[in-house]
Amino acid sequence: SSPHLVQVRERIRINGQPISKDLFNKYFWLVYNRLEETKDPVHASMPAYFRFLTIMAFHVFLQEKVDLAVVEVGIGGTYDCTNIIRTPVVCGVSSLGIDHTSILGDTMEKIAWQKGGIFKPGVPAFTVAQPERPLEVLRERAQERKVSWCQGCGQGVPHGRELSLLSLQCPLYLCPELDDFEEGCRTLELGLAGSHQRSNAALALQLARTWLQRLRCLSCPGLGELKEVPPCTELVGRPVPLAPAFRLTDAMIQGLRDTEWLGRTQVLSHGPVTWYLDGAHTTSSIQACVRWFRQAALNQDKPHDGSEVRVLLFNATGDRDTAALLKLLVPCHFDYAVFCPNFTEVSVANNADQQNFNVTLENALTRCLENQRTWTRLLEEKAGQDPWLPSPLRVGGLLQPTPARGSLVLVPPAPRPLNCPALAFPCLAQALRWVAQGRDPHLAVPAASGAHPHPVASSGAVLLREAAAVRVLVTGSLHLVGGALRLLDPALSQ
Repeated sequence: SSPHLVQVRERIRINGQPISKDLFNKYFWLVYNRLEETKDPVHASMPAYFRFLTIMAFHVFLQEKVDLAVVEVGIGGTYDCTNIIRTPVVCGVSSLGIDHTSILGDTMEKIAWQKGGIFKPGVPAFTVAQPERPLEVLRERAQERKVSWCQGCGQGVPHGRELSLLSLQCPLYLCPELDDFEEGCRTLELGLAGSHQRSNAALALQLARTWLQRLRCLSCPGLGELKEVPPCTELVGRPVPLAPAFRLTDAMIQGLRDTEWLGRTQVLSHGPVTWYLDGAHTTSSIQACVRWFRQAALNQDKPHDGSEVRVLLFNATGDRDTAALLKLLVPCHFDYAVFCPNFTEVSVANNADQQNFNVTLENALTRCLENQRTWTRLLEEKAGQDPWLPSPLRVGGLLQPTPARGSLVLVPPAPRPLNCPALAFPCLAQALRWVAQGRDPHLAVPAASGAHPHPVASSGAVLLREAAAVRVLVTGSLHLVGGALRLLDPALSQ
């Protein structure tokens, strides 16, 4: 899987656990030395980061003799380096979104074409509910994956050249809704919060069922065989046949309930400060994140005196339209928005797992300042529409921030306003310490320089220190969430 959040070893797991440091070290140098010895002497290049880790993952799985490997593509599918597996057991495409447009294309149809590139002849594929046209593109890609085999010699030949042919197609199915798997009044519990996880769960069930069918698992009644649906039986308006629901085993039900995946709709309660972490970074995933956060924050116990402060911690990378993402977050009614790069500290010398050599600190800071200005502009535009913005309300005896007071720029230093709704910090550590104001026991506070060495970092500090509850949404980038987790849960770095 990719990317990792805290340590690179998270990408290669066996039985759900990241491989040990010893195993990682062993296989890293084995693969590295083999590639070094056999690389092209003319071009003398080694595989890039993700490609190297993909090669290494395959080698680990082979050497450790795993029974089944679950492989997540990196970007896209068609040209992704994971797409060298010729005959996987099954393929799945989750909900499509606009992302990596410079590589995959700027429309859902182009992205669907790339995603459908993982389909293989004779290998069943599943997807979830998609917009009509991208779903049609996936169907077309599945139909393209048609190979004819000579029954005599078993060799693949171009379709139509031989009379005695066995045609292999890629059967594509639409997953039924998770509700269809629920018997009677029983509601399936998911370990991952958020309504969008229900379609992911339905897809996971179909992929797991296909593997169990391959094993002809006798202890799994009701799984049944999937049969290709003739085109004439397809329903009007549904270009892809619907896979039938099946009776879930106790192990499947428990698996859905016990599933954990850090950095996705994750909640950390640290005293008066509650951190809501979600690595959403596309329009559709941010929309799902907003629905989850508003519901999760609503379900939390309200302070008796009503002094609750909401903080957004945001960053986005790559070619993403950050203005469009931030606009979706405005309705959450944040009192403060904090922007910082994905760097845990200004100096990354001791944190090799989270270094990014493709982005300089200067470029990352420039992006943060642009996001800060965008957020201030969005609040000013919203001020005349929402009654909560123009009239300052009292929280804990202090005025809430209002957009009219301008923005606070921490990099480079700027004059200190009384209380400002948008701040920028040079690294995650400083941003988290400002938000927590020493009230999170998991965040170490430097003894020598104090929690907030920057001269203007005291803006809003009193409000945060006196609030009965501080709710912080960290989103926009999985790398940002990973850096935050490294600081909020130091055990993950061990």
